[in-house]
Amino acid sequence: MALILRILLILLTLCLATTHELNKEEFHEELLLKPLSDRKILSHFHFRHTLPDVTHSHHSLFPKAVFQLVQKFRVRELELSFTQGRWNYERWGGYDPLSSSNAKPPGVELWAIFDVPQHEVDASWKNLTHTLSGLFCASINFLESSTEYSAPEWGSQQSSGKLRYGALPREAVCTENLTPWLKLLPCRDKAGLAALMDRPSIYRGYYHSQRLHLTSSEFGAVGSTTGIVLDQTLTLVLQPDKETGSMYSGSSIYQPNWSMSSLFGREVGGKCVLAESSTVFVLLEGGLVSTLKNTWREKEGHEADNIVVENSWSNPNFELSIPPNKVIEEVTTLHKNPSILYEYSVEDSEASKPFDLEFRWKNPVAWSSPKAPLSASRFLTGSGNERGAIAISLESSGRKDEKPQSLGDFVEKMRVSPSEDKVSPGVMEMILRLPCAVNSAALTIDFDKGFLHIDEYPPDANQGFDIPSAIVSFPDFQTKIDFLVGNSSKKSPMISKLQESRNIQSYTEVLLVPLTTPDFSMPYNVITITCTVFALYFGSLLNALRRRVAEEERHQREIAAKKTVRFPLLFKLLAMLRGQTWEQPPSQSSTSTSLINTKIVIKVIIVAGIAAGWQYYYG
Repeated sequence: MALILRILLILLTLCLATTHELNKEEFHEELLLKPLSDRKILSHFHFRHTLPDVTHSHHSLFPKAVFQLVQKFRVRELELSFTQGRWNYERWGGYDPLSSSNAKPPGVELWAIFDVPQHEVDASWKNLTHTLSGLFCASINFLESSTEYSAPEWGSQQSSGKLRYGALPREAVCTENLTPWLKLLPCRDKAGLAALMDRPSIYRGYYHSQRLHLTSSEFGAVGSTTGIVLDQTLTLVLQPDKETGSMYSGSSIYQPNWSMSSLFGREVGGKCVLAESSTVFVLLEGGLVSTLKNTWREKEGHEADNIVVENSWSNPNFELSIPPNKVIEEVTTLHKNPSILYEYSVEDSEASKPFDLEFRWKNPVAWSSPKAPLSASRFLTGSGNERGAIAISLESSGRKDEKPQSLGDFVEKMRVSPSEDKVSPGVMEMILRLPCAVNSAALTIDFDKGFLHIDEYPPDANQGFDIPSAIVSFPDFQTKIDFLVGNSSKKSPMISKLQESRNIQSYTEVLLVPLTTPDFSMPYNVITITCTVFALYFGSLLNALRRRVAEEERHQREIAAKKTVRFPLLFKLLAMLRGQTWEQPPSQSSTSTSLINTKIVIKVIIVAGIAAGWQYYYG
């Protein structure tokens, strides 16, 4: 009997351990560094929180605020981004997973998919915007108005009419938004890779985008694995110090040498103790690797196909200060150059031995990043305050079409939701199927400018109104990077993201449309003049009333003085008998008194007439 109880106890312990492993919360922190062709460095931070068990309300790693947000508003998927600057698709790439998923429009962008009845979606969206506004210290609550968000139907295949999208192009991004974003991390910015986020280093870059992507399978289909996955990413484009790239070789210029301490002003003093893994990657894209192989082949005089295996981190082209723990090569294809990924683990680093990776160039190198099939740009046409047009241009890097054709021949599907005053904005969704021979296309949309009520103008109405960026997606073009990582049970979340197949997507520019605005100084002038007239009226009236009392008192004194000299001849005779000269007491003439009273009355009448006429005219 004791043996049976012992066996049952052992089985129960194994079951509890297995359940704990299945429901274990995980946190991973990773950093990817990538040289860009225009002498800049792409830094991409990726933090992932995983919560397999959502039945409990108390968690050790997963942010409580995010968990309550998912539970209260029944959010199936959500993405929020704060961006400063615009992604350069020509120089930084537009045909790779990093640009397709992390290049965001300027300002704030928010979209969410809810798992609520259709009539409750708008209410959930409004409550969600207020919650996120307080959580991230931003003006996201402005998206609660029905005129600021839309419900696109083709933006997500799983939305089923429950997708809401909104953007605030003019929203400024500052440390007040980054600090609450960092508070969602277990170690915040006190330890781990997040300690590199020095504020001056981050905000002096050319591009800065912090993103929060949330996926919840709790409200998904029956039989799916329940859980919440929270991805926090920070994408930066930084310029290394100019002193490191001032060396010239003939007509070519060296790429700047850089290190983590020179980019961020700090070193990694160790990983976050609550993180399952802490990894730094250095990515060399296929175009750069192809150029390096050609240069090595010219200098060494032999094939350089083993550059990714044999001492690839120290070769005639560049050198890494620390040998990587692993070198991962992309699966080669016939029409694509393979990329190389160097992996470094910072788990062994500490405060006394910080991790500081340095990348040094030995030869000048020039290459180009892969671009999207068509580059999209948008601009305004027309002049005046009555009519205008929005033009969208799609161009390839090749030749231009010699014979332009009507765009309507290539429109496969279109959905237009006209704008309604004070109710909803205008939304246009269009599917174009262009032949392979088409290298450029242009779409023009005419519009009429209307007049708004004075309450609908923003405080800086004279600056104009911002139209959010248009989204251009290429569903027939997929991008991913297949790395030879094997069947490792602890696959990196960043590598998993790079291996996910996703559509090529890009954003156009933000448009600034000037509208006819009233003269906002006119109400001020009217108020000023009205207040001046009333001040003159009441001031003169009070002055006249006050003077009338004084004149009455003086008149009474004059009457009393006249009574005392009623018999002037008698007083004069008495003075002569005494040998003195008698003079009559001075008194103001009645003519002067009546003249003063007349002037006062005229003033009061004039002021009263002006006030009455003003009220009648502006009544």
